[in-house]
Amino acid sequence: MTTDRFTPHGEGLFTGQEHARESDALNARFIFPPFSVLDARGGAWRQRKRAWLALGIESEVGRKGDLIYTNQAQLWDYYREKTKGKTDAEQIKANKGTGTSVFDPVLCELCYTWFCPPGGQVVDPFAGGSVRGIVAGKLGYKYWGGELRAEQVAANRAQAAKMFKAGDPCAPVWVCGDSQVTVSAAPKAHFLMSCPPYGDLEKYSDDKDDLSNMTNEEFNRLYAVIIKAACERLLPGHLACFVVGEYRLKKTGMFAGFIQTTIKAFEAAGLGFYNDAVLVTSVGTLPIRVSAQFDRGKKLGRTHQNVLVFAKPPQ
Repeated sequence: MTTDRFTPHGEGLFTGQEHARESDALNARFIFPPFSVLDARGGAWRQRKRAWLALGIESEVGRKGDLIYTNQAQLWDYYREKTKGKTDAEQIKANKGTGTSVFDPVLCELCYTWFCPPGGQVVDPFAGGSVRGIVAGKLGYKYWGGELRAEQVAANRAQAAKMFKAGDPCAPVWVCGDSQVTVSAAPKAHFLMSCPPYGDLEKYSDDKDDLSNMTNEEFNRLYAVIIKAACERLLPGHLACFVVGEYRLKKTGMFAGFIQTTIKAFEAAGLGFYNDAVLVTSVGTLPIRVSAQFDRGKKLGRTHQNVLVFAKPPQ
């Protein structure tokens, strides 16, 4: 692959063996083919992901290390498998394993370069960690992210300060506060990009305004309010992309219907459902966990996320 897709902010990020796939016309033009199935398990994808992370992206900083796992024993099982029986603190630290989900920088790169005009403004109403902001800036896009938790905003800003020069117009901006309020003051956007909280699957804080602390009904209502506010910032004729996945309701064990909830919220905000793709993800700790969850409830291990793209009609 080439680096000619990158602005000066991105030049020199990828060198060496990344050029091996240059003969593939689709990869040379699009980084990876713009198909409806994206495989994050392939060698080229993982190599590019490592190159992004080598820049110093640490999106897990600012969040607890066990958001997905409900108890420390599950984490220890993960670490025992990963470190081949060694569980001392230094071995764990060396492997940098956490139970916290981190947004894939390669998926982020693809969404920006495929769906956002060069140098455009990105608005992210559920910013979370630093990945989407740093990737945007390094590719020459402007990024505004809204995030409720002050500690996460501080961590994101600290990372960006190490990676962007003072006064860089493409340095990402994170605003602390409830997105119901802050998004209305976001810049006009050429692209909306976010990965919202999956209900109460991950508990991010004890803040009563944190969506992860709300009932499913409250979550869905406020989720739609925030999406509507973000869509009002999106310029006509432009696209929005949310990366989502299904999660189970704790009371019933049934799927929450989060994909359909997201589609309905965007349609209610005046956008049309335009593209969808499946991101096939690494199995990670799933082989350790899937036997128990399947034996207890016949629940399949999920190894994918859904990439939903919406279009705002031109005026």
